[in-house]
Amino acid sequence: MKRWIPLILFAVLAGFLYVGLYLNPREVPSPFIGKPAPKFVLPVIGQPGTTFSPEQAKGKVWLLNIWAPWCVSCRAEHPFLMQLAQSGISIYGLNWKDKDREAEALLNQKGSPYIVTVDDLDGRVGIDFGVTGTPETFVIDQAGIIRMKHIGPIDEAVWKKKFEPLLDKLEKTT
Repeated sequence: MKRWIPLILFAVLAGFLYVGLYLNPREVPSPFIGKPAPKFVLPVIGQPGTTFSPEQAKGKVWLLNIWAPWCVSCRAEHPFLMQLAQSGISIYGLNWKDKDREAEALLNQKGSPYIVTVDDLDGRVGIDFGVTGTPETFVIDQAGIIRMKHIGPIDEAVWKKKFEPLLDKLEKTT
C-alpha cells in the first residue's frame, strides 16, 4: 500500500493543477458579496465642505468605481464610464491614494462620469472594501448590499457579460 501513496499524491496534485488552468486570475472571490457596503464619510472632490456616504445612495442600484489618476487602466476605462453615465447609470467614484492630488484637474479636463467623487487619500476606505488595486468596481443594490466586485477596467464586453444582466435583475426587484 505504501508504494501507491506517491502515485495518489501525484494524481491529486495534477488534478489541482489541471483545474487551475481554467480559472480566471482576475476573478478573485470577495468576502463582501452579499454583505452591506462598508460605511464611510469622505470629502467630495471639487466641493469643499461637502461629504458623501453610501447612505446617501440607498434606494437605488449604483456602482462604486475605485480609481486613481496614476492608474493607466483607469484612464483606459474612462471613456466607457462616460458613456455609461450618459446612458443614466449611477456611478460614484472613489479616488484612491491620490498623493499628487491630480483627480480634480483630470476630471475637469476629461469630464466626470461620477455623480460625486470622494477622496480616499490614505486608502483606508479602499482597504475596507478589500481593494487590491485599481480599477475595481462594485455593484451595490438598493439596500446598500454589495452584489458584485469586478477587478480591472470595464469595457463593452465586460459590461454586457457581467454588469448588464445583474443590473437588469436588480432593477426588476424594486
